[in-house]
Amino acid sequence: MGVLRKVYILYGVRPLTPDNVSNLFDKRVHLIKIDSFKGAIGTVFNFKAYRDVRRWYIKIDPDIVHFHSSASGFVGRWALPCKKLSAFYTPHGYSFLMRNGTKFKRFLFWLIEYLSAKRSAVTIACSEGEYKEAMKLSKRSTYVNNGINTKNLKSFVRSISKIQHPIKICTSGRILYQKNPKLFNEIARLLPEAQFIWIGEGELESELTSPNICVTGWIKREEALNIIKDVDFFILPSLWEGLPISLLEAMYLKKICLVSDVIGNRDVIKNGINGLICHSANEYADLIRSIADGKVEGVLLAEHASNDIEEDYNIDLMAQKYDEIYKSCNAIKNHS
Repeated sequence: MGVLRKVYILYGVRPLTPDNVSNLFDKRVHLIKIDSFKGAIGTVFNFKAYRDVRRWYIKIDPDIVHFHSSASGFVGRWALPCKKLSAFYTPHGYSFLMRNGTKFKRFLFWLIEYLSAKRSAVTIACSEGEYKEAMKLSKRSTYVNNGINTKNLKSFVRSISKIQHPIKICTSGRILYQKNPKLFNEIARLLPEAQFIWIGEGELESELTSPNICVTGWIKREEALNIIKDVDFFILPSLWEGLPISLLEAMYLKKICLVSDVIGNRDVIKNGINGLICHSANEYADLIRSIADGKVEGVLLAEHASNDIEEDYNIDLMAQKYDEIYKSCNAIKNHS
């Protein structure tokens, strides 16, 4: 038996936070809601957030602290004595790489990351692409690929033998600028004979005007997996990503995946081997038609994708690598 660890999560509530968030965690995890966590900028410039983090740090007295996302990464690295503890930070997609903000806002996010990187914390990127960006800010960086629990997905795997007609294509996630609903809509217009499904909802739903698009709204996870199980294609035309769990799951479920050429997507998709990287609506549409018509081999792409996830992006491997990093850094701290 391993050593019993106590895990505490300090979190803030956002509009996207499920009402039943406590039910999504193992009962041994202690969830602590922090009211001063109010979005990225609202948290960074809120003195109370620093005080709350410091107060809970003293109360919990942790051996390891891991900050997730830009706001907690900044607050945590400045509120806590990082030199005296094993501190880690994972960006989950650097905010300064987002393409929906002004140049000043992106510069502000870059400055926040640049200054915070001077603190004694190890950055653990969630993909190789994010790791390359992290290294530009701090040499104290490494990466562990995101992973998924494949055991819970096995019953939803459907091998593709032949593309069914009408062609069914889906994506999943909140309908935000990041997920590029405008391009999704353009692809749907170029393929009027196909059925498109967006699993999710969001403020840019009005951009999905093509009559062959169905928007599900937020549905239960099992319902979403059953929809994905029944399609042949999964597309992710995002403008930026960390390493998207939705893509990893679609790959494992043996969907033919077509994605945009951004960090995260291109880290896991090897073009022409386990999926396809596209640069325009026409390219998405042409490749989908070519696969459906048998001119491009799609079944093999899906099989390779599923095997790659099983071998390199499973949650057990992810946990093992995190454990190795935590133990290694703890040993260095204790020795010093």
